[in-house]
Amino acid sequence: MNIYKVVFVTLSLFFVIGFTNSFDYQESDLASKESLWNLYEKWRSHHTVSRDLEEKKKRFSVFKENLKHIHKVNQMDKPYKLKLNAYADMTNYEFLNSYGGSKVSHYRMLHGPRRSTGFIHEKTEDFPSFVDWRKKGAVAPIKNQGRCGSCWAFSTVASVEGINQIKTGELISLSEQELIDCNKENHGCDGGLMEDAFKYLEKSDGLTTEKNYPYRGKDEKCQISKMNAPMIVIDGYEMVPENDEKALLKAVVNQPISVAIDAGGKDFQFYAEGVFTGKCGTELNHGVTLVGYGSTSDGTKYWLVRNSWGIEWGEKGYIRMERDIKEGGGKCGIAMEASYPIKWNPNTIYGSNGSIENILKMVQ
Repeated sequence: MNIYKVVFVTLSLFFVIGFTNSFDYQESDLASKESLWNLYEKWRSHHTVSRDLEEKKKRFSVFKENLKHIHKVNQMDKPYKLKLNAYADMTNYEFLNSYGGSKVSHYRMLHGPRRSTGFIHEKTEDFPSFVDWRKKGAVAPIKNQGRCGSCWAFSTVASVEGINQIKTGELISLSEQELIDCNKENHGCDGGLMEDAFKYLEKSDGLTTEKNYPYRGKDEKCQISKMNAPMIVIDGYEMVPENDEKALLKAVVNQPISVAIDAGGKDFQFYAEGVFTGKCGTELNHGVTLVGYGSTSDGTKYWLVRNSWGIEWGEKGYIRMERDIKEGGGKCGIAMEASYPIKWNPNTIYGSNGSIENILKMVQ
């Protein structure tokens, strides 16, 4: 299997100097299976991945197959590149079960069709060529959901953090763990819908801070005492008209937007940089946050998407996804299930509906 030999030297350098756009190697660079094992050990050390001997043997086989795929894709003329990231010894099935988790398509069938709402951004007519809410101070640093299917909570929180900053001028990191523990319409680490999280926030009249209710990455009992503190308020939410990338553009011009995507496939798992044009379906299984858009120097249009898999994935935690494609649902279904919070009042403290009595009703 020459592919295993060919990539050894280049990928060894990868761990020292980081990912580059090309893999340059010669026949003299060929190495053995033993060298690949050494590469796997270096990868484990770099990512502090602990395995016993039997598990390592099994994972090494997965690692080799993933490496083969990464190398093959990177030799193609694609506008994006892949890399050996922290998930390199996981199968795609294992990866999605651990790090996806929104299961929007599944829960949408269980919970019924999308709510019909207004669309306050319908009349938006000013479309800058480039929008990046990070540069406007409305996006918190990248977070990491870990092995908990709580992406729906991270997507919800990021869009609430965004609209709160837009209205108040203050970026406050909010609690995903509160949603996991207390939003009973959703399913904690087993997935959920951003729409149902917004419903919870609208009725409970707020979300407490991450500092006050820190992330644990697992399902726990709702801690009411931690919610008796100043919370960020939203006044409601709306759904972006589905399968309409122009409507999605109108929405993100005004604020960060919660979106669901199909994050399946190895190319998404190992995405490193560039505009993602890879294969993906519309089986929505992952919640992320749309924080802008733009186009490359060659005119390729993209959406700027904030993920919740830590800063070592993608472009320091972000992915640029192809924009304005023929399919109405957008790349990976990004325009199928988009929503955003509404905040009219810049007041950041919970109001009359946010009493402990009302909170207790919400979490029971």
